Amino acid sequence: MTNTNTDAADTADTATLSRMADPGRFVPELRDVSAALFRATGNRSVPRTTISLVHLRAAQIVHNTYLTILNTGFLRKAGETEERITAVSSWQDAPYFTPAERAALALVEAVLQPAPQGKERVSDELYAQAAEHFDEKALATLTIAIGQINFFIALALIGKPAPVASLADRQWD
Repeated sequence: MTNTNTDAADTADTATLSRMADPGRFVPELRDVSAALFRATGNRSVPRTTISLVHLRAAQIVHNTYLTILNTGFLRKAGETEERITAVSSWQDAPYFTPAERAALALVEAVLQPAPQGKERVSDELYAQAAEHFDEKALATLTIAIGQINFFIALALIGKPAPVASLADRQWD
């Protein structure tokens, strides 16, 4: 398939929103999977803001505009400051994050970035650090939240939906 969105002029001339048609049209079970993941991560054992910070950092790591804009929008709607939102990409030296948020951000980075040669991505030390801030249910929820964003990363990178700040906005052809 030829990508007709090769530059800004082509994008302006085409009426397409995404590279792929809405996958939910062809695989209606996708909505059930998506809803189940949102229910699983919405059990309140991990603050929704922490999950959105983790999802934003994942989007930044994989360089995906759609997920970056979407999760930035979620954080803004939750009342997060521009300083915190902007500093997610440099969270290690930013003064805006709690120790629990830092542990969650370190965990998502470990999962998404290559490990140094001969090392585990998620070391026992990193797991213990996260466990200091999250009980068993919260740690399981955080793990599911990282899996959730990875599920959506594949759809976003392959399908390339239109960047939107709200899931209510049209994003797929």
